Amino acid sequence: MGSELKSKFIEVYSVLKSELLNDPAFEWTDASRQWVERMLDYNVPGGKLNRGLSVVDSYKLLKGQKELTETDFFLASALGWCIEWLQAYFLVLDDIMDGSHTRRGQPCWFRVPKVGLIAANDGIILRNHIPRILRKHFREKPYYVDLLDLFNEVEFQTASGQMIDLITTIEGEKDLSKYSLSIHRRIVQYKTAYYSFYLPVACALLMAGEKLDDHIDVKNILIDMGIYFQVQDDYLDCFGDPAFIGKIGTDIEDFKCSWLVVKALELCTDEQKQLLYENYGKDDKACVAKVKELYKELNLEGVFAEYESTSYQKLNKVIEAHPSKSVQQVLKSFLGKIYRRQK
Repeated sequence: MGSELKSKFIEVYSVLKSELLNDPAFEWTDASRQWVERMLDYNVPGGKLNRGLSVVDSYKLLKGQKELTETDFFLASALGWCIEWLQAYFLVLDDIMDGSHTRRGQPCWFRVPKVGLIAANDGIILRNHIPRILRKHFREKPYYVDLLDLFNEVEFQTASGQMIDLITTIEGEKDLSKYSLSIHRRIVQYKTAYYSFYLPVACALLMAGEKLDDHIDVKNILIDMGIYFQVQDDYLDCFGDPAFIGKIGTDIEDFKCSWLVVKALELCTDEQKQLLYENYGKDDKACVAKVKELYKELNLEGVFAEYESTSYQKLNKVIEAHPSKSVQQVLKSFLGKIYRRQK
């Protein structure tokens, strides 16, 4: 079922792409059309597509239908692709800001020959494709304004989360004392949880005729799930198998406000704290090894396992208390996908 759904979902990408490449608001030339097409193919469909596909999954569960009509499948997929477009926009610009080299196993878009800082404008174009897609397919829907509002708000929250992350990790001011569980939570909540967890379900709820104000509880559960997801990510960055995850973790070198370093700061002696201060955020294999050694000494693997099972139980409990069975199913399907994941 999974691969069939995915290929149908990817067909919708092709339709949306061809509409955008023939958008009547702009006089296209062959060169501009080719540029945008190459840029889209390079940046939009290359990921795991979890966020986009979960709009379709969630909508199915909310409607209580095994199979959606062609139209409903197309519309749910179009919203899913809007999230993938949003993600592409963030990643293209993030990679420039971070000076990254690779993304999804290929060079970052701005590292591609002849692209360079044109990538900044490409990011703006990606961002502007979202309202074009929404306008073309949802303009007559009663929830059109709510969709626009939702995407605008989530984009603002994500950009603000990115800002806290950037100003907390300013190069010349590497100061671990700024790092705490509460700053970690704020960065993750805004930078990741809203667009990765809340946005797909919010899109499905709007399509199903629901008002988002009636589902603040669902939003809060999804935000907590997003935080749990990021803690797993932080853990896997250090303790995961790079061959399996598909990337080599660099949180220690990059002085990231990772859940692991925050926990280490909470648990360590003054002597161990000194060691952290001296070695964290240094792009040097020996320093990284010392930090990892300290993480092992502090048994962060055990601390994480404990966090994982407590979080899972808490989330399950809150989900089971939810009055709507179909909303419960949506939330459980999200939790099931991320519990004890290895990548």
